[in-house]
Amino acid sequence: MDPALAGFLLVAVFTALIMSGRLAPAPALVLTPLIFGLMVGHGTDLGPMVLEGLREVAPTGVMLLFAILTFGILTDAGLFDPLVRLIVRRVGGDPFKVTLGAAALAAVISLDGDGSTTYLITCAAMLPLYRRLGMNPLHLACLLMLVSGVMNLSPWGGPTGRAAAALGLDVTAVFLPLLPAMGAGLFAVFALATALGLAERRRLGVLEGPALAPDEEDRQAPRLRYALNLLILAALMAGLIAPALGVKTLPLPVLMMTAFALALTLNHPRRADQAEKIAAHAPAALSVAALIFAAGVLTGVMKGTGMVEGMSAALVAAIPEALGPHLAPAVAAASLPGTFFLSNDAFYFGMLPVLAEAGAAHGIAPEAMARAALMGQPFHLLSPLVPSTWLLVGLIRVEMGAHQRFTALPAAGVCLAMALAAMATGGF
Repeated sequence: MDPALAGFLLVAVFTALIMSGRLAPAPALVLTPLIFGLMVGHGTDLGPMVLEGLREVAPTGVMLLFAILTFGILTDAGLFDPLVRLIVRRVGGDPFKVTLGAAALAAVISLDGDGSTTYLITCAAMLPLYRRLGMNPLHLACLLMLVSGVMNLSPWGGPTGRAAAALGLDVTAVFLPLLPAMGAGLFAVFALATALGLAERRRLGVLEGPALAPDEEDRQAPRLRYALNLLILAALMAGLIAPALGVKTLPLPVLMMTAFALALTLNHPRRADQAEKIAAHAPAALSVAALIFAAGVLTGVMKGTGMVEGMSAALVAAIPEALGPHLAPAVAAASLPGTFFLSNDAFYFGMLPVLAEAGAAHGIAPEAMARAALMGQPFHLLSPLVPSTWLLVGLIRVEMGAHQRFTALPAAGVCLAMALAAMATGGF
C-alpha cells in the first residue's frame, strides 16, 4: 500500500475509533499505527521506529506525569485556599465583583492545568453566591470554561504537551512564545466578565449583607509550611519563564520532578502518607502519561514508514501556492472546528504532523505550526467529547446545549484575540 494513502487511512481509522468510543485513545494510538505499518510492508523494523518515537515524547511524558502529581499535592495542602477565602469575602453581594472574582479565582486555580480541579474548586466557592444573588449560571459556566481553555495551554495542561510530542519538539520552546497569546486571551475573558458583571448589576442591583462562605473544609496549613509551598510554586514558575529572559535553567521535566519531590516530602514526611498521596493522584497522572507515551508509537511509525512525508507531499500539491506561506493562520482557524469535532488526540497526533510537514515545505517552522494549532483550545472545550465540560454543566446544573449556544461566540472571540496576539508577537 502507498505510504501516503496508508497515512490518510490511518488518521481516518484512528479518528473514527476515538470518536465512536470503540477504543480508548491509548490503545488506539498503539494498535492503529502498528497495523498500518504492517500493511505498508514493514515488520520487525517497526520496533526501532517505535523506540525513536518514544525517545521523542519521553521528556513531555515525564513532565506531565510529575506536574499532575505536584499540583495535586500543592492543592491538597491548601495552597490556594487563602485566595478562595479572600475573593469570597471581597466580592460581597455585588454581581459585578462576583463575576470578576469567579474569573480571577479560576485563572489562579487553572495553574494546575486540570479543568476538573478548576471547576470543582471555583464552583464550590462561587456557585452559592450566584444562586443567592439570582445571577445567570450560564455566565459562570462560560467564564470558567474560557479561563480553563486559555490556561490549559501551560506545558502541563495537556494540549501543548500533545502538540509538542506529536512533532518531537521541546515543550518549553513551544510554550514560551504563547505567553502573549495567553495574556490576550485572559484580557478578552476579563473584558467579557466585566460586561457580564455590569449587566447583572444593572439587572439585580447590589445585595447588602455579608458574602456567603463556601461550604467546604478549611484546610489551614502551618504558616511555615504554607510559605515553603508557595516558594516551591514560585521557583517552578521562575524556572519556566527563565529561558525567555535568556537565563539558563534546568529542563522542565527535571524542574517538575524536583518540585514533586520537595512538595511531597514537605507536606507528607511519613512514608505511608507519601504512598497514599501518590496513589490518590495516580489515576489522573498515569492516564495522561500513558497517552503521551502511546503517542510515541503513532509518531514513530508514521515518520519511520514515510507516511508523514507522503501525506505532506500530497497536501502540498493540493495547497494553492498563494496559501502556502499563510498555512499557519489557516491551521489556527481550522483548529476551532478541528478540535471541536475531533478529540485533541485525533487532531494533534493524527493531523498536526501532516500539517507541519506541509508547512515545512513553505518554510514554516514546526514550532509555529504547533502554536497555531493550539489557538482553538477555548472553543475545543465546548465539544461534547470533553469530559470536564460535562462535569462543569453538571455542577452548575445547566443544559449542555444552552451552554454551547451561549458560549460559542465568546469562545470564538477569545480564540481570535489569542491568534492575533500570537501573530503580532511572532508566535506564528
